[in-house]
Amino acid sequence: MINFTPFHIVLIEPEIPPNTGNIARLCGATGTVLHLVGKLGFSTDDRYLKRAGLDYWDEVDIRYWDSLAELQSAYPGGRFIYTSKKGNSSHTAMTYAEGDFLVFGKETEGLPEELLAANREWTVRIPIFGKVRSLNLSTAAGIVLYEALRQTGRLD
Repeated sequence: MINFTPFHIVLIEPEIPPNTGNIARLCGATGTVLHLVGKLGFSTDDRYLKRAGLDYWDEVDIRYWDSLAELQSAYPGGRFIYTSKKGNSSHTAMTYAEGDFLVFGKETEGLPEELLAANREWTVRIPIFGKVRSLNLSTAAGIVLYEALRQTGRLD
């Protein structure tokens, strides 16, 4: 058995059940903890959420929080890395460490501007070419998580 500190994916007020279901499946496949923060745009009993996660729900460590501040106070030494199309550097420029919290905003709004402004050095973006404004939330979570796994040698 390989010993490692798991990564954490944090979803702030996710709105679309299949995205959260896909991310839950990603977390189950990689040993990543999933944190759902704030008001969810759906019920966790939603059939689309369940379908996206298929029968892997028992493989996912899901934790619920009322606010990001509550989550951060529970992990005072945690490193929180924020994702936004407004980030100054690419997700590949960040040096990830086991146990990092990868934070994603809601599908329609992203992360709050004041949170990004207060954490510029910890905010990354995924480069997008062309006229497309953004990537699907579950796609973005997979891209950033797998870069973190690659950098920490977890894909070897």
